[in-house]
Amino acid sequence: MSDYLLGGKDNFAADREFAESLMAIAPEVKTMAVDTRTFQERVVRFLVDQGVRQFLNVASGLPTRRNTHEVAQELAPDARVVYVDDDPVVLSHARALLARTPGTGVVKGSLLRPAEMLADPEMLRLVDFREPVGLLIPARLQYLPDSDEPYKCVAHMRDHLSSGSYLALGHAVFDTRPELAAPLVELFRQIVARADEVPRTREKVLRFFDGTELVEPGLVYIRQWRPEARESVTRAQRVWIVGGVGRVP
Repeated sequence: MSDYLLGGKDNFAADREFAESLMAIAPEVKTMAVDTRTFQERVVRFLVDQGVRQFLNVASGLPTRRNTHEVAQELAPDARVVYVDDDPVVLSHARALLARTPGTGVVKGSLLRPAEMLADPEMLRLVDFREPVGLLIPARLQYLPDSDEPYKCVAHMRDHLSSGSYLALGHAVFDTRPELAAPLVELFRQIVARADEVPRTREKVLRFFDGTELVEPGLVYIRQWRPEARESVTRAQRVWIVGGVGRVP
């Protein structure tokens, strides 16, 4: 869906149909997909500036524009990036389009099985967990109900990182758009088990950063997270995704 909303061609009929259903309820979803991508790019640039040279992009989705390794290696050619997903179609595309780049790998793994993911041989070939790592979870947690224990899974990954690592994530919230919660939950029942458990407020998303030190400006609407001069921060809350970066002490 993200690729379709970004104007790409690596998507399928089911993706397009569901994305159109989303936009019928919330037309700003298309803008949100673009903003999520630009937020992720700003985060990667920030982490490179902090000296991070290893990146773990969890639930990466289909390859699209300005992928993590392209941004990181443009600034630091020695940067290493591992993409993780559990969708076989995503993995096939990622291995064909991304893994050809030196210093870039693709791992079959799930956010909900962190120990297995972190022990994967390809992961260990590219990532030295004794050194700082940038852990990116840009757009998956919002689909995981509390009963799947996503807080516990994120904490497991955080505890595996060395001091000086960073956790970065984005998450849809309904604090400023409560009228969208019910229709979107009903729509997502088609693809997400226990969809009624998923809508989270900013305060609930903040719990994912337990055990880290939030860097400025904290957990904010993604347009407000270290925007560049050319980027608009007007009506930031209309893009109802919050994002932040926490440093592992």
